Amino acid sequence: MEERNPSFPGPRREELEPVLRQVFEEARGYLAGIDERAVREPGCDAAAEAFGGGLPERGVGAAAALAELARDGFRGAAHTAGPRCFHFVMGGATPAALGADFFATLLDQLAYAWVSSPLAVRLEQVVLGWLRELFELPAGWSGVITTGATMANFVNLAVARQWCGQELGVDVAEQGLYGLAPIPVFAGGYLHPAAEKALSMLGLGRGTVRRCVRDAVGRFDVHALARGLADLKGRPAIVCLTAGEPTAGDFDPIAEVAELVAGHPVWLHVDGAFGLFARVSPRTRALCDGIERAQSLTVDGHKWLNVPYDCGFALNRAPELMGHTFRYAASYLARPDEARPVPGGFGPESSRRARSFAAWATLRAYGRSGVRAIVEGNLDRAVELAQLVDAAPDLERLADVPLNVVCFRARPPGIAEGELDALNERLGAALLADGRFLVGTGRHDGRVALRPAISSWRTRPEDIALFVAVVRELASGLAT
Repeated sequence: MEERNPSFPGPRREELEPVLRQVFEEARGYLAGIDERAVREPGCDAAAEAFGGGLPERGVGAAAALAELARDGFRGAAHTAGPRCFHFVMGGATPAALGADFFATLLDQLAYAWVSSPLAVRLEQVVLGWLRELFELPAGWSGVITTGATMANFVNLAVARQWCGQELGVDVAEQGLYGLAPIPVFAGGYLHPAAEKALSMLGLGRGTVRRCVRDAVGRFDVHALARGLADLKGRPAIVCLTAGEPTAGDFDPIAEVAELVAGHPVWLHVDGAFGLFARVSPRTRALCDGIERAQSLTVDGHKWLNVPYDCGFALNRAPELMGHTFRYAASYLARPDEARPVPGGFGPESSRRARSFAAWATLRAYGRSGVRAIVEGNLDRAVELAQLVDAAPDLERLADVPLNVVCFRARPPGIAEGELDALNERLGAALLADGRFLVGTGRHDGRVALRPAISSWRTRPEDIALFVAVVRELASGLAT
């Protein structure tokens, strides 16, 4: 361990080279074993909670601090970058994205404006253009990189709010919502809490959403939407659709709704945090039919694009409204209307990390066919999982598998229907405690279920087989 300089307790240039070697060796060892590592290792919670204590008066130096982080931190982390994380629809970072994300930290760019980082801003422009091509969106669409789907929904719904206000003669960005009647928002039962949070932050109210639901699962009722729009008598509204809900991977009827709202003053928003990537495969492309007719789309990078957290994209066809809504001006700042782009003036964040590096690198490294290979590989794993579930006498699949989410539950012989929810709740807790896989529970058609989402480029057939074996092992122990 290097000796601290008693005359200067802060960072020193001499620390850099040893730190880089140290981090490289730790990273190499970690990645070499991640494929077989439990997602949550025994003692994970205790290892994380062991960090603490009072702020030291004098630090231990970079090498010692990083050695402590590696020694104890690896045990306290969830190893979600590996092949066995099936929760939260999380992708594992591709090699290209991982390397580029290191460059983003190394260069420490402020991706606010061209003047603060020409490279970060240019790569953001390129990435947004490539995503328009990947998802086959019309010319004229623009967007901004965000932290994830929550802020991407916030951006797009803020622009939708601005559009509705202008339809009613009110500039909401300048005048606020005062004196404006509530803006109608329609959605089905698949509306994600991220969109609800955005509606809450925007003052539109998550509790005011008019739900168009035709069954207990939450499927969208197009006829209810038609009646609701007719009742508005030409008043502008926002319609929120979901492309890929997280419990079973189902889609709202995007093309049908797009056709319906074409004759009304409606801003059609589609939250496709992971489901939008269905567009890249001929096997699932039809699920996204109609997205090109929407006014805005949300999609995550840290899900099926497999770039590191955090990364999302707000895409829409109204860049001028986006710029007006998020205008950020002062005499010392870059002007939103200057010749070079100012992405910090097109979203809520002005302090912006260079998320474009990792997104650009993975698209440049693997291209359209590489993204399709990731998606179709995960589709194959989902089919394999569904087949294993269907073949097991003690498991029951609860929904079709249109994409990468397999919704199922344990149903051991001799267990009454009324006891299955409690059993599967315990199974979900047992899986978290076991730690070999990370998977969540949810409710589908009123029944408690496991909802593994296969999203990582690393996930192999043997991971799927082991997952089913672990589920059956734990369920068997709970049922006896």
